[in-house]
Amino acid sequence: MHPDFKWFINDEQEKQILEAIGRAEKNTSGEIRVHLHKKTEGDILEQAVKTFKKLGMDKTALRNGVLIFIDVDRRKFAVVGDEGIHRKVGPEFWQTIRDILQSHFKKEQYTEGLIQAIEEIGNQLKNYFPYQDDDINELPDDISFSK
Repeated sequence: MHPDFKWFINDEQEKQILEAIGRAEKNTSGEIRVHLHKKTEGDILEQAVKTFKKLGMDKTALRNGVLIFIDVDRRKFAVVGDEGIHRKVGPEFWQTIRDILQSHFKKEQYTEGLIQAIEEIGNQLKNYFPYQDDDINELPDDISFSK
């Protein structure tokens, strides 16, 4: 865990989040990432999209990556899905993920919210992009950080 973010999630919580990503990705060819950022300047969605591209999430074969971007200082988030998954799920899906995160963040239950959101994203990815025997993990399953 990056020292600047230990107040937001500790080592045990990071482990729980990474395990949730691992469980979700076992059933899908999709990729899920979590990114923690310190104080976004400007629009959080714009920063999330830039980070999505910087992390190479727009380079997956089926364009089925999903990024949960969190501005830890402002306690705000954005969820970005690549065009493959976005074409399959309707706006209601993204609203569901937003609602999950928002309800938990209001109660400062960041880890619980992330895990529940990851599980829901994994379920949708599994429906549209099921795991195949020849699947490879195209992106790291770690939590990324930036200031």
